[in-house]
Amino acid sequence: MKAGEQTALITGAASGIGLATARIFARSGAKTILTDINSAAGEAAAQALRDEGCDALFIGMDVCDQASIDAAKKKALEWAGKITTVVSVAGWGKTQPFVENTPEFWKQVVDINFYGPIMVIRTFLDEMIERNEGRIITVASDAGRVGSMGETVYSGAKGGIIAFSKSLAREMARFQITVNCVCPGPTDTPLMAAVPERIQEAFIRVTPLRRLGKPEEIADAIFYFSRPEAGFVTGQVLSVSGGLTMAG
Repeated sequence: MKAGEQTALITGAASGIGLATARIFARSGAKTILTDINSAAGEAAAQALRDEGCDALFIGMDVCDQASIDAAKKKALEWAGKITTVVSVAGWGKTQPFVENTPEFWKQVVDINFYGPIMVIRTFLDEMIERNEGRIITVASDAGRVGSMGETVYSGAKGGIIAFSKSLAREMARFQITVNCVCPGPTDTPLMAAVPERIQEAFIRVTPLRRLGKPEEIADAIFYFSRPEAGFVTGQVLSVSGGLTMAG
């Protein structure tokens, strides 16, 4: 579908990859709904897009809370009429050896990175099925493809999203709904900024292109899956990692 015909909802849109994704959709002419748990940053981002002349709205949403997702859906449909594209970007993790993790940490990582996307996507799926059209784009991680030291549970959750996306693509194909997954490598985001500098430097050293990815580069890959040119592409996993996992 053309950008001007899209109404895109993006989770985790207050910063990082989610914000870059919201910008590319909005600036392309799509009606764009930014959602995030950080209401102040999310509203500021939406206002900045409106100041550019874009059609953008911020709705506060916690991807781990079904009531919050339901309330966001109601507001989104009231504003946009329909949601043609759902982009699940919201995620969280922390670098820590697995043996130092607590069960509370496991739950938080799995809730945000696995259950959250599942709940959001399921909530918006019925309308897409009724219309016989839709694009679902998940953001996992190359940690979910090949593993990552210090991110074992995070890698497991992201690997789950990769498998979920492929399976959902098979189920939704009959309704002309495509489901694809983007797997970023180490990217210059607020989440990366919290990683110790020595680990960031190690990521750069082992990346063939010798730098971190830019959020905009991940957003470009996400946006491709929403384009008319990707209408016959579904169930695919695209790594955007500077060559880090080319052999994965």
